[in-house]
Amino acid sequence: MDPTTRHFDFEGHRLVYDEYGSGPRVVVLLPGLLFSRKMHRPLAETLAERGHRVFCLDLLGHGDSDRPPEMSNYSMTTFGRQVIGLLDHVELKQAVIGGTSLGANAALEAAVASPGRVRGLLVEMPVLDNALLGCALAFTPLLVGLTFGAPVARVFGRAARLTPRTGSLLPDMMLDWVSQDPKPSASVLQGLFFGRAAPPSEERRALDQPTLVIGHYRDPVHPFSDSDMLVRELSNARLVQASSVLELRLTPERLTGEIVKFVERCFKPKPRAASGRRRTPAAARRGSHSSS
Repeated sequence: MDPTTRHFDFEGHRLVYDEYGSGPRVVVLLPGLLFSRKMHRPLAETLAERGHRVFCLDLLGHGDSDRPPEMSNYSMTTFGRQVIGLLDHVELKQAVIGGTSLGANAALEAAVASPGRVRGLLVEMPVLDNALLGCALAFTPLLVGLTFGAPVARVFGRAARLTPRTGSLLPDMMLDWVSQDPKPSASVLQGLFFGRAAPPSEERRALDQPTLVIGHYRDPVHPFSDSDMLVRELSNARLVQASSVLELRLTPERLTGEIVKFVERCFKPKPRAASGRRRTPAAARRGSHSSS
């Protein structure tokens, strides 16, 4: 299934998205840190085949969207507003918003900023309170390398851009990741370091949208304790444990099935509340006696 690629303007910057399928049931998918919208193509295709309209968005500094070099352009709250900006652009009132890692946190920010626009949340590998040390250990060397090793990174980037894509999701994702200019990528990291990584706990606890959280063990950047904590904070959330960070990329059948069922539940009509006061059995009996 070939998507339709379009773009829109957000605060003077061009944001690119792919659209799959059609219909009133809409899902927006957001990629992980410095990955492109193509990360979620297999999931988007599956959801579209099930009758959903799916948008995969490149947030600012990612994929084919604009990549301004100034750090001030990047924050998690801004990423959340870009998601709502997409809904405004395509003139949609609501959608299920989902994402991976940075995309998961951006989905939470979108729900906090405009809760009425979010029909449900799909949160894979959120990065919350327990990830602080892991993120510092993982991303500080990356930031140093992108900043001070920019000439070397650009050489690898040129080579990656010339390398033919294989059509396989994981190798192509990594080639796209390496192909990027290091300066805007470093600015994305700097903006996230100096801003909040996600909505704080008191804001997360106010969210009541149906939420599916996917977490896994053995990853200090996406600790399972963050996924478990988020499920306990939210009033309408369910946790699914993945075998690893790669399950949804390499053997996606089980998790994709869970996601499809969750999205379909989000769009089921809500049961209407019974009108009027229910009559007690005694009142019902009195009514039947008086009419006889």
